[in-house]
Amino acid sequence: MYDMIIIGAGPAGISAAVYAVSRGKKTLVIEKEAVGGVIGKVSTVTHYSAIMEGETGATFAARLQKQAQDAGAEIVFETVTRVSMDGDVKTVITDNQSYEARRLILANGTTPTRLNIPGEQELNGRGMNMNAARDGEVFRGKHVYVVGGADGAVKEALYLSKLASKVTIIHFEEKLAAIPEFMNRVNDSANIELCLHSRLTALHGTGQVESLEITDVTTGAVRTVEDPGCGIFVYAGSTPNTGLYTGLELQNGFIPVNEKMETSIPGVYAAGDIRVKQVRQAATAVADGAIAAINAAM
Repeated sequence: MYDMIIIGAGPAGISAAVYAVSRGKKTLVIEKEAVGGVIGKVSTVTHYSAIMEGETGATFAARLQKQAQDAGAEIVFETVTRVSMDGDVKTVITDNQSYEARRLILANGTTPTRLNIPGEQELNGRGMNMNAARDGEVFRGKHVYVVGGADGAVKEALYLSKLASKVTIIHFEEKLAAIPEFMNRVNDSANIELCLHSRLTALHGTGQVESLEITDVTTGAVRTVEDPGCGIFVYAGSTPNTGLYTGLELQNGFIPVNEKMETSIPGVYAAGDIRVKQVRQAATAVADGAIAAINAAM
């Protein structure tokens, strides 16, 4: 029996764990893949107070994990398959075993959205849906495409521009939706090209991406780009990981909470990107985790 179980080991979950153990609570963090969540996979971490120079997603995640474990939180890497949130004792069942706690914090964030286009699944990991931090070096001197136009996509495009011979950003709107800092760097870059009011609508190839179909959303015109061996990096939004939480009320898939991070079920809290909120950043996730744990520990 634990005092608190936290599902998810991103910034929100780790922050919650650190605050929970500081209040004398026996705390378990359950993580499906690796500590850090989405931010652990990015090329660089920016706009977070007191980050180290040259901070990467991997270094940030490693320090998150060390801090939580040094504080006394227990972390297990298992896949949650079912959650029972009713009653005073909450039960979390994984692919390995079952755990119980008096308080539950849901901090398992979101999953990057797939494009659901022809060729995406067949070429996944073979040029399609690559990870800039992990796979960027593979495409050194080659042509890469980044799908998406918000800050996350543009930041990864800037990172890839240091490795690839050319980076094409494909975005369905008339202009990118990135902050001025990133846009100024894009404008100053000699090897970043914008493909606006367009969508990637199909991929072709055997063993690798050989050609792309790009559709102009304004005219409907479809063009085929022959580019064997190119890389495609998708940063086109995300979907909240709330499928297991059938007992909770949701808003557009996200979990609404009050200022204490309490959900509609007593003893269950939500923190980070999984909850209804305006700003989804590491800084706000850490704040959510702290608030959730402090209130759950009372």
